[in-house]
Amino acid sequence: MKLWGGRFEKTTDPHMEAFNASIGFDRRLWWADIRGSIAYARALERAGLLSPDERDRLVEGLQAVAQEMETGTFVFLPSDEDIHTAVERRLRERVGEAADKLHTGRSRNDQVATDLRLFLMDHIRSLRGHLTDLQRSIVERAEEHLDVLMPGYTHLQRAQPIRFSHWLMSFFWAFQRDRERLDELERRVAVLPLGSGALAGHSLGIDRTFLATELGFRAVCENSIDGVTDRDFVAEFLFWAALLQVHLSRLAEDLILWSSAEFGFVELDEAYATGSSLMPQKRNPDSLELLRGKAGRLVGHLTGLLTTLKGLPTGYNKDLQEDKEPLFDAIDTLSLALPVAAGVIRTLKIHPERMRQALDDGLLATDLADYLVRRGVPFRQSHHLVGQAVRRAETLGVSLRALPLEEYQAISPAFGPDLYAVFDPYRSVETRNAEGGTALEALQAQIARARVVLDGR
Repeated sequence: MKLWGGRFEKTTDPHMEAFNASIGFDRRLWWADIRGSIAYARALERAGLLSPDERDRLVEGLQAVAQEMETGTFVFLPSDEDIHTAVERRLRERVGEAADKLHTGRSRNDQVATDLRLFLMDHIRSLRGHLTDLQRSIVERAEEHLDVLMPGYTHLQRAQPIRFSHWLMSFFWAFQRDRERLDELERRVAVLPLGSGALAGHSLGIDRTFLATELGFRAVCENSIDGVTDRDFVAEFLFWAALLQVHLSRLAEDLILWSSAEFGFVELDEAYATGSSLMPQKRNPDSLELLRGKAGRLVGHLTGLLTTLKGLPTGYNKDLQEDKEPLFDAIDTLSLALPVAAGVIRTLKIHPERMRQALDDGLLATDLADYLVRRGVPFRQSHHLVGQAVRRAETLGVSLRALPLEEYQAISPAFGPDLYAVFDPYRSVETRNAEGGTALEALQAQIARARVVLDGR
């Protein structure tokens, strides 16, 4: 017997039955559904709608159903439309007619919204742990390689010398923003819809504050219509997941390039690489390519849900069934992607000499302009003069440090014999000593701040 079948005479068309059913994917909500039902049984007893004996029978029956779910002995039936139907059907088989009272004042509309929030709250805690571990792996490797210099890039062109650790720490702060956003999101997820009924609220004296406390919610929703309709928290989580995966994708893209023979800056551990079925010599960065590829998947989930939500009339609509599969897939994707990314970073082999060989004099052109600034030349003029020097060196086929002094002084008498001291990449990075720069002292201070963030101080 369907939960809603009383006013129907006809049976549901088999194609409609399959089209309507969500049990194939929402069965993952079983623990959240049972937790919510146990709390609701206790709240019904407090409201005088169940006797203490009925409450205890329901709680014990629900705990037994949970045990079946956990051990894999629960048998789903073709008639189980969704996880709520399946749990209630099995509960009735165990405890009899007392199970019919469990749905008193409750709708599947507020039930599923509660289940989804409980489910997401649990996974937010897990994902936060994975993200924090990735951040720790970054800090650990940054501390190991403080003296390794490499080219910094803009437009994928060599720009200025930086420390490898400085590049690595740039992702720490991107991931820190992700962690902060997740904490903010968690507060909005932890709002209880249970007790909203189908949309108009509860008429039988349920204590929603008690329910919120029992289930670990921070607050109850202020409006019953909003309580059953709101899927902002799913959309916001999908945005968070998509942006985090974009950050992972950018990290992966750099490492894919740098692990190629053309760069040779880094080498992936074999645990995070795969081979070719045809070319025996290949070691492919598939872990990184999948981190990059999954970004499109998660961005698609966000776009799909927003498109579903944009035209819905007020109140619950069955369209909202489409919120679960993208949410589940985003959680599953990140639950694998974050540990893989942390493993890649922890096992990554660095080739400092290859990075050092890529540091040419062109990366020090800005330092040469700064040299002129210190000699009183306005920066716009110094920039133009150094540009002329770069062009002259290219014309003569020599590096900037090999360009004779008379060539420099033909461009401007502001160039002095001491200009050649500029052509030292270590000197260059050490001049970038403002907070957030790539100088050693600034970098160590940055890492110290990162450790404070990770330790929660």
